[in-house]
Amino acid sequence: MRTISMGEIILMLLMGYLIGSCNFAIIYSKLFKKDDIRRYGSGNAGATNILRTYGKGPAAAVFLLDVMKGVVAALIARAFYPHTDVCACVAAFGAILGHNYPCYYDFKGGKGVATSFATLLVLDWRLALAALGTFLIVVLISRYVSLGSAFGAVAAVALAAVLRFGPSFAGGPVSNALFIYTACAALLCLLRHHANFKRIRAGKENKLGKKK
Repeated sequence: MRTISMGEIILMLLMGYLIGSCNFAIIYSKLFKKDDIRRYGSGNAGATNILRTYGKGPAAAVFLLDVMKGVVAALIARAFYPHTDVCACVAAFGAILGHNYPCYYDFKGGKGVATSFATLLVLDWRLALAALGTFLIVVLISRYVSLGSAFGAVAAVALAAVLRFGPSFAGGPVSNALFIYTACAALLCLLRHHANFKRIRAGKENKLGKKK
């Protein structure tokens, strides 16, 4: 197996970051509403704030586009480096960083939940399924998207740890690179939602379905 150079890793990180920086919540609001979604609601440039501000149709479109950019970044890296998970994981993390801190939009973006989920679909569907299932259960119970996102991220890390260090399941163990990536992505997700957790404790966080 060929050793991946630091230059190649940096290139994959940059590629993922530039793709991730295409923030479709901001693009939609500027293109179709002549405004900036970051001026409304939570100030977050993501599908949930689009849903609360502009409705279900735009939110669905933004969500799907955010998913696609994560898929594209991971697939490009995997196409060039099919023999290792390292480059795909690096490109995936770059895409999440780009969504959170887009260089095209003053480094003020979203929280990368849809993009993170998309990268897991490419890297290991089992982790994506654990994250999605946990997210849906928590949101159905609590009606808090932020809480569901946090628990989904933690569930993905927990399963990655089991698959890496525990007994083998269908599909085999995950690589060190994928385990580290999942942990880093989850940590970033938790850090980006810290303000949401404070609002939940204060009873001020908006619940899913609540009108503005």
